[in-house]
Amino acid sequence: MGQEGPAVGRGLGSRPAPRPPERAVLAAGALMGAGDVIAQQLVEQRGLRRHHGPRTLKMMAIGFCFVGPVVGSWYKILDQLIPGTTKVVAVKKMVLDQVSAVRGGFAPCFLGCFLAITGAMNGLSAAENWSKIQQDYVDALLTNYCIWPPVQVANFYFVPLKHRLAVVQCVAIVWNCYLSWKANRM
Repeated sequence: MGQEGPAVGRGLGSRPAPRPPERAVLAAGALMGAGDVIAQQLVEQRGLRRHHGPRTLKMMAIGFCFVGPVVGSWYKILDQLIPGTTKVVAVKKMVLDQVSAVRGGFAPCFLGCFLAITGAMNGLSAAENWSKIQQDYVDALLTNYCIWPPVQVANFYFVPLKHRLAVVQCVAIVWNCYLSWKANRM
């Protein structure tokens, strides 16, 4: 036998299970979609007949192609910049993650990019998109600061790197609902 050992329990021609980063990206897309469904059904009270399926698919695509890969990569970079899992290290990571863009904070930059991508996917012109970002950014960032600092301290302190994106995406279902509602309000 080689180093990998036998493929016990795997059928012929079956694909191996996705690796953790792939699972995290898949989870990000699925949970962005779930957040949009919750936004449309519970917040906006559209009902099933008026549910805007293409909007949900756009939010899922943003999760698969932007949120999952970017946030997953950010956690790896952050772990290299500030190694360790002590309480002090967790607070340092949270500060770098959440502080203003002037100081290199991830959240302010990420949120601006998210709003810009969503606007572009909704067909807004550059001028309309910029106006929408100016309208929504500060409120969304302040809401972010109410939710994410305590979540991130706990995440950086208790959760191993390979599970951080999944944990954040589970908490993020409420955040995704808010972002979907905020980004898709015209």
